[in-house]
Amino acid sequence: MPRTSTVEIPGCPPLRALTTDVLGLVKVVEARGKAAIPKVVETWGPPDASRGILAASFADDLKRPLIAVARKNNLVEIINPLNGHSLAAIKVSESSSGGLSVEDDPIVGLHLFKTKRNELSSKSNVLLICTEKGKASLRPIATTNASLTTATDSQSTWTVSAAGKVICSAVTANEKYALFGGKGIELNVWDLDNCSKTWTSKAPPRNNLGLFSPTWFTAATFLSKEDHHIIAAGTNNHQVRLYDISAQRRPVISVSFRETPIKAVTADPDGHTVYVGTSSGDLASFDIRTGKLLGCFIGKCSGSIRSIARHPELPIIASCGLDRYLRIWSTETRQLLSAVFLKQHLTNVSIDSHFSYEEPAGSADQPNNVKAVEHTEADNTDDDHDDDELFFKKSKKPKIREKNKAKKNNKRAPEEIAQEDDSFSLSEDDTDKLKALKRRKPPAEGEGRTKKIKKNKSKGAQYNN
Repeated sequence: MPRTSTVEIPGCPPLRALTTDVLGLVKVVEARGKAAIPKVVETWGPPDASRGILAASFADDLKRPLIAVARKNNLVEIINPLNGHSLAAIKVSESSSGGLSVEDDPIVGLHLFKTKRNELSSKSNVLLICTEKGKASLRPIATTNASLTTATDSQSTWTVSAAGKVICSAVTANEKYALFGGKGIELNVWDLDNCSKTWTSKAPPRNNLGLFSPTWFTAATFLSKEDHHIIAAGTNNHQVRLYDISAQRRPVISVSFRETPIKAVTADPDGHTVYVGTSSGDLASFDIRTGKLLGCFIGKCSGSIRSIARHPELPIIASCGLDRYLRIWSTETRQLLSAVFLKQHLTNVSIDSHFSYEEPAGSADQPNNVKAVEHTEADNTDDDHDDDELFFKKSKKPKIREKNKAKKNNKRAPEEIAQEDDSFSLSEDDTDKLKALKRRKPPAEGEGRTKKIKKNKSKGAQYNN
């Protein structure tokens, strides 16, 4: 039998997270209360493996939040994250992907812009779409209705790389630069205003044996919100690298972590902490300035981690992957706060930072799942009866204390003892027993011991004979 250990889950603060899976479902998980356990409150869409979600992007806006999902059939859909209504959908045609079929060139990179881009359309949202073969495009999409559109008017397209496979992509916080990388493709940064390449990474030098690691990036992200020069990336060779565009093309720092590929990399708002997830379920945090491992999160996942989301305000992160669990962790203690089983392989997780939950009045001083009860006259009578029982129980304690005090103060005067001895009388049977005891004479000095010695001598003589 494998060794198992029980872990107490303290619960997490008020939280709202959205997850996507391989069956095309979007699930909403909420935790209501100070130390509540998150639960699935809504599930959107029918389960269909052909409509599985490959990539997702969440525009976390206070007034008008939106979430875009890229499905397996090359359909990009914009959904309202508050009620699950489909606002718009666009089909990526085979002509824009170089005549390749949907299975040969799936969508791997997706970003929904929060700000409007005047050069494309001021009345619609803009999507950055990138396929596995390196076909990238900026497309405007109107969210007035949910009708399927395939128009390509006023779109910008370019080729990220002619060879290799694109696996990871990221966009800066100001939404002016984007980076791409993958198997056989070095990291390259693009200016989205001009759709031009501004920087390309270079492979690290050979090691002491003259061998070099092949180019295979699996995850990447920008560290600073205001600056696009610092990049953190994870490779298939279980390495975490730091790139500085303004310094050099090769990595500034390269650190190995465990022995499995890095599958997810997420930056912390402080600008120097990175959260890393591997294909074996290991989750850790690094100080990318020095390459120091800050620590691993307690409680290993049982499957590959595919997505990590950091809350912009609360010190928590959410992770999901192939083990079908959504886990909430504390960034301060690196302990597991809660976990939710979601039944399907998960591909992405996003956190709604504007979610807030107010507890109903009268339940602030009471524990969870306990209803407030108003006292009536009938309840008052029960309370009186309970008070009588408590008074009865309390009245017994002084009696016990008096007995203990009587035992401790049992020192009497010799005159009282003499009077009791005079008043004491024996029965006829007791007097006969006392006479029998007086008849027994105590043994003389040394008599009992001499008998034992004689017996021992006789036994020794028998053995000697």
